[in-house]
Amino acid sequence: MLLLENVSVSYGPIQAVRNADIAVKKGEVVTLLGPNGAGKSSTLGAVMGLHPISGGQILFEDRLISGMATEKIVRHGLTLTPEGRQVFAGLTVYENLRLGAAARQDRKEIRETRSMVFELFPILSDRRSQQAGTLSGGEQQQLAIARSLMSKPRLLMLDEPSLGLAPVIVDQIFRLISRLRKNGLTILLVEQNAEMSLQIADRGYVFASGEIEKSGTSKELRSSSDIMAAYLGT
Repeated sequence: MLLLENVSVSYGPIQAVRNADIAVKKGEVVTLLGPNGAGKSSTLGAVMGLHPISGGQILFEDRLISGMATEKIVRHGLTLTPEGRQVFAGLTVYENLRLGAAARQDRKEIRETRSMVFELFPILSDRRSQQAGTLSGGEQQQLAIARSLMSKPRLLMLDEPSLGLAPVIVDQIFRLISRLRKNGLTILLVEQNAEMSLQIADRGYVFASGEIEKSGTSKELRSSSDIMAAYLGT
């Protein structure tokens, strides 16, 4: 479904990602792991057209998307929930969700998606008229994911969805990700919590200093004590 072939990302003289080969099949949850600054978020940004690639190519459903405008990539069925949530604090929950559907035209389908989102996130339905900036951190993370779902993606990318959240809220977020997967959504996940992400993922790629050092099934990565200790801090 998503294929990165020999992809590199540079910021001036700094090469953030080097020759990355990543594949995500339909219906999978794939996780990108590794320490801060290893190139994981830069990889997601490159997929969304937020960072130009300096080498290689990116394909989504056999369509070349590297070099494509971000809005067009969203229209093709890809979306990203960014690190730090980045909700529009001065807008209501409802207005944030409406912005998530900005690339869509069919009002009936948008209403249907919004109903689905409120079913997944009942707290957001209760607080639809509340300003996003007054929500708790966990509620803002739910809103950020819900806003992404409003674009009706076929592949959802999540960048550090558990960052800064209390353990009980982290459990809720991961249960939500599992539910989205059961509903048929393909997910590419960047997450510092290696243990929890490998529990819900099918496969993983371990980044170190901009390169993929290891890849395999979640079971393979979890059973490799060297990998867990050297790259994942567990």
